[in-house]
Amino acid sequence: MPSDLPVSIETRALGTLAYIRTAIESSSFLVVPGTAGVVMGSIGVLAAIIASMPRWAAHWPLIWMTAAGIAFLVGAALMAREAAQSGHARYLGPVRKFLLCLCPALFAGVVLTMVLRHVGLEGLLPGTWLLLYGCAVLSASTVTIARCMRLLCIMGALFVALGLLAFLAPRAGHTVILGAGFGALHIAFGLLLGRLSHVE
Repeated sequence: MPSDLPVSIETRALGTLAYIRTAIESSSFLVVPGTAGVVMGSIGVLAAIIASMPRWAAHWPLIWMTAAGIAFLVGAALMAREAAQSGHARYLGPVRKFLLCLCPALFAGVVLTMVLRHVGLEGLLPGTWLLLYGCAVLSASTVTIARCMRLLCIMGALFVALGLLAFLAPRAGHTVILGAGFGALHIAFGLLLGRLSHVE
């Protein structure tokens, strides 16, 4: 029932400040949808399965590069849809910041992929991909909202750890490590992000 009691200036001021803070956060930080991680991880699992088949094993670099391109496009489309549905599509600042944090390390990965393949050091590709992707995720996490940032930081750190492991592991284990990173980690953290967004 509506009350006839007057609302104090302090209460109105606190309510206004809370609204302003929410608006600033919405316009300054990006939401990462859990569905993007799950779909990208599913693509990674599929790539790992195909690359492990004897018939396709020799083509594993091409398989993973194709999967990476598809996953990047699908992930970007899902993030754009999330921004449109949440009404934050008009805020381009967070998107620019996210791309500026994410893309330099990914670009370095593309360049190093061409260089390592040219000199015949394809065995270093799994470690390079995982390490640089982990660094990209760690950087990009700084422009996501608080509930995403912590999970993305952990995920990025785990990718870095897998990258270091891939440099030490024999080639026979590279497909498993790549699948664990680009497949399992993406799915697990996508589910966590999705669950967290539903809770909040």
